[in-house]
Parts: sequence; structure tokens; C-alpha cells
Amino acid sequence: MHTGLDDILSEAASGNLRAFERIYKINANFVYNIAFRITNNKELAEEITQDVFLKIYKNLKNFRFRASFKTWIYRITVNTAINTLKREAAKWGRRIHYEEYNSKHSAAEAVRERLNKEENEIIIKKLLSYINPEQRACVILKDIEGLTYKEISKTLKININTVRSRLKRARITMLKNIVNINDIL
Repeated sequence: MHTGLDDILSEAASGNLRAFERIYKINANFVYNIAFRITNNKELAEEITQDVFLKIYKNLKNFRFRASFKTWIYRITVNTAINTLKREAAKWGRRIHYEEYNSKHSAAEAVRERLNKEENEIIIKKLLSYINPEQRACVILKDIEGLTYKEISKTLKININTVRSRLKRARITMLKNIVNINDIL
């Protein structure tokens, strides 16, 4: 028997832990990936993922199906990630430095491919570090996750013109700083 998402959500909202576990299994990677893209930090992304699912568990009974469940999760994840970054920045009193990681492969082709991918990731991380968390969330949702302006507006609960202006300012800032990328390569 195939249970629809609405049924699983209703069961989880009424306290069925197995149903909530299904929701977690279906969405955990999605939440982690968004959190990681916003923070560029594995540990923070893991912490945010846990926080997001605690919030979902506590608030699932209030979910009214007016927006899609995925949009609701986006909104919770993005807001939790932004708030976590702000908290961390305030805690350390400086910009958070993100860890870089490498893995080695034995085959020469795999090494070249990985290096190109890592170089691109470093460039993306560096460019994203020049913009504030609110702009970063818009850029990630638009350019990496592929959401429309309208979807971003709903997800972040901001005016569509605010989405446009944040994206425009973010892109201008990143373009101005693209010259600095040569310093890290």
C-alpha cells in the first residue's frame, strides 16, 4: 500500500514516530545540502539539519498545506542557516572561516577531475563569502537550487522585488570581487 505524502505528514503530526522517520529519511539530504551550501561548513550543516528537523517535529501539527511541504522545509532550513551564521559570527566576532577539504584518488584522471571540481567549489565558496547571508540564500536558491523568483519569495517570506534586489546586489558584489579570486588560486 502506497501512502501519500499528505497521509505521512498527517500521521507524523499526530505523533507517529515511524511516519516522522520517513519524512526525515526522505528529506535529510535535501536539508543538509541546502544548509551546507549556505554555511560551507560540514559541522554547521549537520547542526542545522538537526535543528531543522526538531523545528519540523515541533511545528508539523501547525503545517496547513497552504504551501508545499518542500517550500516549508526550504524556508525553515534557510532561516535556520542564516540565524546560525549570524550567531556564529557574533560568537566569534569575525567572519567565519570555512574548512576546506580534499580527498585523494589514485587514478590520474580522477585526480584531475577532482582538482577541477575543488577549484570550482573554492571559487564559488569565495564568491559567496563576499555577500551577506540573506543575499547568499537568494543566490543559492536561484542559481544552485533553480527556484524561480516567486518560489524564493514564498520560501523566504520576502517581497519578490526584495529577491530581485538582493540577487542584483549579490551579483554586483561577486563580480567586483572576482579579481580577488586569483589571489586564492
